Amino acid sequence: MKGRNLPNLISLFRVLLVGPVVVLLLEQHEQTALALFAIAGLSDALDGYLAKRYGWTSRAGAILDPLADKLLLVATYVTLGWLAALPLWLVAAVLGRDLVIVAGVVAYHLRFGPFQPQPSLISKINTAAQIGLVLAVIFDRGVYRLGAAWLTPLTDVVLVTTVASGVGYIGIWGRRAWRAGRGPRRVARRCG
Repeated sequence: MKGRNLPNLISLFRVLLVGPVVVLLLEQHEQTALALFAIAGLSDALDGYLAKRYGWTSRAGAILDPLADKLLLVATYVTLGWLAALPLWLVAAVLGRDLVIVAGVVAYHLRFGPFQPQPSLISKINTAAQIGLVLAVIFDRGVYRLGAAWLTPLTDVVLVTTVASGVGYIGIWGRRAWRAGRGPRRVARRCG
Protein backbone atom coordinates (compact mmCIF):
# COMPACT_ATOMS: atom_id res chain seq x y z
CA MET A 1 0.00 0.00 0.00
CA LYS A 2 1.30 3.43 -0.91
CA GLY A 3 1.09 6.25 1.59
CA ARG A 4 -0.75 8.44 -0.88
CA ASN A 5 -3.71 6.01 -0.75
CA LEU A 6 -4.05 6.30 3.02
CA PRO A 7 -6.47 9.29 3.04
CA ASN A 8 -8.80 7.45 0.63
CA LEU A 9 -8.70 4.30 2.77
CA ILE A 10 -9.55 6.37 5.84
CA SER A 11 -12.50 7.92 3.97
CA LEU A 12 -13.63 4.44 2.93
CA PHE A 13 -13.38 3.35 6.58
CA ARG A 14 -15.70 6.26 7.43
CA VAL A 15 -18.23 5.04 4.85
CA LEU A 16 -18.11 1.60 6.48
CA LEU A 17 -18.94 3.14 9.88
CA VAL A 18 -22.30 4.47 8.64
CA GLY A 19 -24.17 1.16 8.98
CA PRO A 20 -22.94 0.33 12.49
CA VAL A 21 -23.71 3.86 13.74
CA VAL A 22 -27.28 3.64 12.42
CA VAL A 23 -27.84 0.15 13.86
CA LEU A 24 -26.44 1.16 17.24
CA LEU A 25 -28.72 4.20 17.36
CA LEU A 26 -31.77 2.13 16.42
CA GLU A 27 -30.91 -0.44 19.10
CA GLN A 28 -30.40 2.36 21.65
CA HIS A 29 -26.69 1.75 22.19
CA GLU A 30 -26.00 5.47 22.19
CA GLN A 31 -22.65 5.35 23.98
CA THR A 32 -21.14 3.01 21.40
CA ALA A 33 -22.79 4.97 18.57
CA LEU A 34 -21.30 8.17 20.02
CA ALA A 35 -17.86 6.59 20.16
CA LEU A 36 -18.07 5.42 16.51
CA PHE A 37 -19.38 8.81 15.38
CA ALA A 38 -16.49 10.50 17.19
CA ILE A 39 -14.01 8.08 15.57
CA ALA A 40 -15.52 8.95 12.19
CA GLY A 41 -15.03 12.65 12.96
CA LEU A 42 -11.41 12.10 13.97
CA SER A 43 -10.81 10.03 10.84
CA ASP A 44 -12.12 12.94 8.76
CA ALA A 45 -9.62 15.27 10.40
CA LEU A 46 -6.82 12.72 9.94
CA ASP A 47 -7.41 12.08 6.23
CA GLY A 48 -7.65 15.82 5.60
CA TYR A 49 -4.40 16.43 7.46
CA LEU A 50 -2.55 13.66 5.59
CA ALA A 51 -3.84 14.79 2.22
CA LYS A 52 -2.76 18.40 2.81
CA ARG A 53 0.47 17.73 4.72
CA TYR A 54 1.91 15.21 2.27
CA GLY A 55 0.12 16.26 -0.91
CA TRP A 56 -1.72 12.93 -1.04
CA THR A 57 -4.66 14.35 -2.91
CA SER A 58 -6.54 12.75 -5.77
CA ARG A 59 -9.74 13.17 -7.75
CA ALA A 60 -11.08 10.03 -6.04
CA GLY A 61 -10.29 11.53 -2.64
CA ALA A 62 -11.97 14.80 -3.57
CA ILE A 63 -15.16 12.81 -4.18
CA LEU A 64 -14.82 10.10 -1.51
CA ASP A 65 -14.08 12.38 1.46
CA PRO A 66 -17.16 14.63 1.22
CA LEU A 67 -19.29 11.63 0.20
CA ALA A 68 -18.26 9.78 3.36
CA ASP A 69 -19.08 12.83 5.48
CA LYS A 70 -22.42 13.33 3.77
CA LEU A 71 -23.44 9.67 4.06
CA LEU A 72 -22.68 9.64 7.76
CA LEU A 73 -24.50 12.91 8.44
CA VAL A 74 -27.56 12.10 6.33
CA ALA A 75 -27.84 8.62 7.83
CA THR A 76 -27.61 9.91 11.40
CA TYR A 77 -30.04 12.78 10.78
CA VAL A 78 -32.60 10.44 9.23
CA THR A 79 -32.14 7.92 12.04
CA LEU A 80 -32.39 10.54 14.79
CA GLY A 81 -35.46 11.98 13.06
CA TRP A 82 -37.00 8.49 12.90
CA LEU A 83 -36.32 8.10 16.64
CA ALA A 84 -37.93 11.54 17.28
CA ALA A 85 -34.62 12.76 18.73
CA LEU A 86 -34.48 15.50 16.07
CA PRO A 87 -37.47 17.42 14.71
CA LEU A 88 -38.58 16.16 11.32
CA TRP A 89 -38.66 19.72 9.94
CA LEU A 90 -34.92 20.00 10.67
CA VAL A 91 -34.21 16.65 9.02
CA ALA A 92 -36.24 17.82 6.01
CA ALA A 93 -34.27 21.10 5.86
CA VAL A 94 -30.92 19.27 6.00
CA LEU A 95 -31.96 16.76 3.34
CA GLY A 96 -33.59 19.47 1.21
CA ARG A 97 -30.40 21.54 1.20
CA ASP A 98 -28.35 18.54 0.13
CA LEU A 99 -30.81 17.65 -2.62
CA VAL A 100 -30.79 21.22 -3.94
CA ILE A 101 -26.98 21.23 -4.00
CA VAL A 102 -26.75 17.84 -5.73
CA ALA A 103 -29.41 18.83 -8.29
CA GLY A 104 -27.62 22.10 -8.98
CA VAL A 105 -24.24 20.43 -9.41
CA VAL A 106 -25.67 17.76 -11.72
CA ALA A 107 -27.57 20.34 -13.78
CA TYR A 108 -24.47 22.53 -14.06
CA HIS A 109 -22.33 19.56 -15.06
CA LEU A 110 -24.80 18.37 -17.70
CA ARG A 111 -25.34 21.86 -19.14
CA PHE A 112 -21.89 23.42 -18.90
CA GLY A 113 -19.36 20.66 -18.16
CA PRO A 114 -16.94 19.77 -15.38
CA PHE A 115 -16.54 21.89 -12.28
CA GLN A 116 -14.36 22.09 -9.19
CA PRO A 117 -16.52 21.90 -6.08
CA GLN A 118 -15.26 24.12 -3.28
CA PRO A 119 -17.10 24.28 0.02
CA SER A 120 -17.95 27.80 1.13
CA LEU A 121 -17.20 29.12 4.62
CA ILE A 122 -20.89 28.98 5.58
CA SER A 123 -21.01 25.37 4.33
CA LYS A 124 -18.07 24.46 6.56
CA ILE A 125 -19.76 26.17 9.50
CA ASN A 126 -22.98 24.30 8.67
CA THR A 127 -21.19 20.94 8.58
CA ALA A 128 -19.54 21.67 11.94
CA ALA A 129 -22.91 22.69 13.40
CA GLN A 130 -24.61 19.56 12.04
CA ILE A 131 -21.90 17.35 13.52
CA GLY A 132 -22.07 19.21 16.83
CA LEU A 133 -25.83 18.73 17.02
CA VAL A 134 -25.57 15.00 16.30
CA LEU A 135 -22.93 14.60 19.00
CA ALA A 136 -25.02 16.62 21.47
CA VAL A 137 -28.22 14.67 20.75
CA ILE A 138 -26.53 11.28 21.06
CA PHE A 139 -24.74 12.46 24.22
CA ASP A 140 -28.09 13.69 25.59
CA ARG A 141 -29.76 10.35 24.87
CA GLY A 142 -27.06 8.03 26.16
CA VAL A 143 -24.57 9.73 28.44
CA TYR A 144 -25.90 12.81 30.21
CA ARG A 145 -29.07 14.84 29.75
CA LEU A 146 -28.25 18.21 28.24
CA GLY A 147 -31.85 19.27 27.85
CA ALA A 148 -33.48 21.97 25.78
CA ALA A 149 -31.15 24.69 27.10
CA TRP A 150 -28.38 23.17 24.96
CA LEU A 151 -30.23 21.36 22.21
CA THR A 152 -32.64 24.13 21.16
CA PRO A 153 -29.92 26.71 20.39
CA LEU A 154 -27.88 24.07 18.54
CA THR A 155 -30.95 23.12 16.52
CA ASP A 156 -31.52 26.78 15.67
CA VAL A 157 -27.90 27.22 14.57
CA VAL A 158 -28.16 24.15 12.31
CA LEU A 159 -31.38 25.46 10.76
CA VAL A 160 -29.97 28.94 10.11
CA THR A 161 -26.66 27.69 8.70
CA THR A 162 -28.43 25.04 6.61
CA VAL A 163 -30.67 27.63 4.97
CA ALA A 164 -27.82 30.14 4.56
CA SER A 165 -25.56 27.49 3.04
CA GLY A 166 -28.26 26.30 0.64
CA VAL A 167 -29.05 29.85 -0.48
CA GLY A 168 -25.33 30.55 -0.80
CA TYR A 169 -24.80 27.56 -3.07
CA ILE A 170 -27.78 28.53 -5.21
CA GLY A 171 -26.22 31.97 -5.62
CA ILE A 172 -22.74 30.61 -6.42
CA TRP A 173 -23.92 28.05 -8.97
CA GLY A 174 -26.48 30.45 -10.41
CA ARG A 175 -23.76 33.05 -11.07
CA ARG A 176 -21.45 30.40 -12.55
CA ALA A 177 -24.21 29.12 -14.82
CA TRP A 178 -25.13 32.65 -15.88
CA ARG A 179 -21.48 33.45 -16.75
CA ALA A 180 -20.99 30.11 -18.51
CA GLY A 181 -24.21 30.56 -20.47
CA ARG A 182 -23.28 34.07 -21.58
CA GLY A 183 -19.80 33.13 -22.85
CA PRO A 184 -20.75 31.18 -25.99
CA ARG A 185 -23.45 33.70 -26.96
CA ARG A 186 -20.95 36.54 -26.82
CA VAL A 187 -18.60 34.63 -29.10
CA ALA A 188 -21.45 33.77 -31.48
CA ARG A 189 -22.55 37.43 -31.62
CA ARG A 190 -19.03 38.60 -32.44
CA CYS A 191 -18.61 35.96 -35.15
CA GLY A 192 -22.06 36.47 -36.68
